[in-house]
Amino acid sequence: MSVVKTGIRRRVRLLGEALRPPKPAKAMEANRPRSADSPRPPKRVQVVDYSVPIMPRQVESPVFVIASVRSGSTLLRSLLNSHSRVRAPHELHLRTLRVQPAPGFSEESMLELGLDQVELEHVLWDRILHLELQRSGKDVIVDKTPGNVFTWERLKYAWPKAKFLFLLRHPEGVVSSLENRKGNTSSREALEANALKYFKPLEKARTTLDGLTLRYEELTAEPERVTREVCDYLGVPWEPEMLDYGKHDHGRYLPNLGDRSDNIKSGRIQPARTFGTATLSPRLAKYAGAWGYA
Repeated sequence: MSVVKTGIRRRVRLLGEALRPPKPAKAMEANRPRSADSPRPPKRVQVVDYSVPIMPRQVESPVFVIASVRSGSTLLRSLLNSHSRVRAPHELHLRTLRVQPAPGFSEESMLELGLDQVELEHVLWDRILHLELQRSGKDVIVDKTPGNVFTWERLKYAWPKAKFLFLLRHPEGVVSSLENRKGNTSSREALEANALKYFKPLEKARTTLDGLTLRYEELTAEPERVTREVCDYLGVPWEPEMLDYGKHDHGRYLPNLGDRSDNIKSGRIQPARTFGTATLSPRLAKYAGAWGYA
């Protein structure tokens, strides 16, 4: 059996482990980036020998927003989607879109082509991004799924030329927004834990990857300045029509695919609420300081 095929088989065998959420301190133990979907991390992580090159991508440089839930990413995507060259659809949730070749003929056939389960998924994700660009007639695509914080390593591996936007919001703003959600019955402690689940990998990504850091509060207070910075980073000219996002078609605002509040549906940029840091718990204060809110 060839070295390439042997390498692929090892990757297929380890895929189940690669998709479990790592403990934060051990997030980089394996060479293969891991997604965070299963409830428990592996007890032991094997190092995989990558013998198979990444397949050519139809979308060479997609843009991924790395942000917590309730951080204003739907506003950001609506502003960007109002640009004549930028397609920013609803949340795509690529990390939970799976491919499972049937054991036997299908698996053998794909392995002979140099396609294991991991790379098959990347090919599918890439094709979806490409389809969105084709449908829209645009040439830059942005995915703002909050779950990107859990799989940024894999996104970087799949698209070495990907661009990243890190969207921050005051930690109390995130928790307060979670608290104000319709039907919320969670305790304050549970809401903080939910926010922190995003904060930790977000900060890891922000301090590891090259990209552009934005703050929700600045986006709402100075939308022209911030969107100009984003356009410069994406390599497209700024367009004043971006700020009037209500005049553009962004599709339906649906549950689990982004914010669908009256504020976002108004089509107007609403001012962000402001918060201090004196009453923050130590866990939240840590990120308030790291993100320049202290």
